[in-house]
Amino acid sequence: MSALRRALERYLRMRRGFGYRYSAEERLLGNFVAFMEAEQACVITRKLTLTWAMQARRTSWPQRLSAVRGFARHLSNFELSTETPPAGIFPSPKRGRPYIYTDDEIARLLKGTLNWGLAKGVNRLTYHCLFALLAATGMRLGEAISLRRSDVDLDAGVLTLRETKGGRHRLVPLHATSTQALVDYAAERDSNPACRRSPWFFVLRRGQQLRPQYPERIFVGVLRRIGLRNPELHTRGPRIHDLRHTFAVRTIVGWYRDGADVEQLLPTLSTYLGHSKTRDTYWYLSACPELMEQAVGRLEARWEALS
Repeated sequence: MSALRRALERYLRMRRGFGYRYSAEERLLGNFVAFMEAEQACVITRKLTLTWAMQARRTSWPQRLSAVRGFARHLSNFELSTETPPAGIFPSPKRGRPYIYTDDEIARLLKGTLNWGLAKGVNRLTYHCLFALLAATGMRLGEAISLRRSDVDLDAGVLTLRETKGGRHRLVPLHATSTQALVDYAAERDSNPACRRSPWFFVLRRGQQLRPQYPERIFVGVLRRIGLRNPELHTRGPRIHDLRHTFAVRTIVGWYRDGADVEQLLPTLSTYLGHSKTRDTYWYLSACPELMEQAVGRLEARWEALS
């Protein structure tokens, strides 16, 4: 094993000790170290890093460079000749503007889900309850379908999320109406012996866990049926992840309308959503026109008060 690969193992252990999952970075850095070994190089340089980063698709260059930058910054504490690649060489891809669902659209989505597929079994109800929970809490799809029975405390109305993007457990309190909906779903689900034996909270009719492609396929199909996606074209449109965006935007808009201190409350929303960086939550302020209007209105009111 090369010295660089041993250093990578130490670096990964350190990062995970801070609570990061670092799975994607491990794959990228493993590939980078293999490239360095093939080049018979033991010291990271900017030239080698750029050569490696540009071997992949252009859209992945910023991510690849970012992974090496962190590793190189760590190594520079022990190997002074290490060159850390600078930031900003490749512009990061712009995030698309989120689609914000209306109340009517969400209601039509949930109604359409209950009319999708076979009436027999628990599948319809599973997807209906899953989509409703995503809309009500802003959870990620992967977090919801990874819920085990032991993660759902229906007495306290609290979910424990273990399979999170940042690798950190977090608690998600539920509104009383959401808790009751999960209670009703659990009762119907457990009327099936196969489902009752399953360790997963959201299950299909034979008790198997949902895979991400299943709800995503159903979601797109329902959106096409209710007219939110073109049924004849395979073009992009509203996504299941936009339920999370909708939750975040509605929460912030509600705060503005209530006259709350949004700046003070945003870190709370970041924690609830599981954002590792508050800037990911601040992004909504510029991504949603209504939020920009609310922010500008609040700023103008402050100016008038001072003048």
